[in-house]
Amino acid sequence: MLNVERLMIRYGPISAVRDVSLHVDAGEVVGVIGPNGAGKTSTLSAIFGLVRPAGGAIDFEGSSLVGLTPESVVRKGIALVPEGRHIFGTLTVGENLLLGTTPRPDRRAFRDELGDIFARFPILETYFDSPAGRLSGGEQQQLAIARALLSRPRLLLLDEPSLGLAPLMVDLVFEILGELRDEGVTVLLVEQNATRTVEFADRTYVLRDGVVRHSGTRDELVGRLDLAHAYLGVREEVAEA
Repeated sequence: MLNVERLMIRYGPISAVRDVSLHVDAGEVVGVIGPNGAGKTSTLSAIFGLVRPAGGAIDFEGSSLVGLTPESVVRKGIALVPEGRHIFGTLTVGENLLLGTTPRPDRRAFRDELGDIFARFPILETYFDSPAGRLSGGEQQQLAIARALLSRPRLLLLDEPSLGLAPLMVDLVFEILGELRDEGVTVLLVEQNATRTVEFADRTYVLRDGVVRHSGTRDELVGRLDLAHAYLGVREEVAEA
């Protein structure tokens, strides 16, 4: 579904991403982990059209995304849940949700879909008419995911969805992601919780210094890859199982 080849991203003289190649097949949950500054968010930003690559290719379902605006990327079937959630605090929860339907031609169907949203995120029904800024961090994350799902994406990009959340909320976020996977939603997940991501995702890429250092399925990585060394670069080899 998504194919990224030799991606390069520069911010002035600084190379944030030097050589990243990855792919996501339909129905997969693919994780991307790595230390701060590894190039994870920059990679998602390039896929979503927020930054223009300095080199490389990004193809979605056989069509290039390079040079497209975020609005055009959304219309192709990709949604982003950004780091920090970026909900509109002065708007109500309902108004934030309605914004998720913006790229769709059938926004009038919004009310018909709220039942499914409330079944998955009951807290959003409770606070539907309240300002979104009153929600807790975990509740705002649920709102951000729900808003993205209302664009009916075929590929969901998530950037650090558990960042700053209490452990119970982290559990809830991963439970929701598991439900989405069971329903066939394809997910590219950038996440700070490395161990949990490797155990949860079908495949995971480990980025460091703008380069993919390791990749593999959960069976290939769990118990074999020393994540501390993979992050810090002390040792590159994979330990014996």
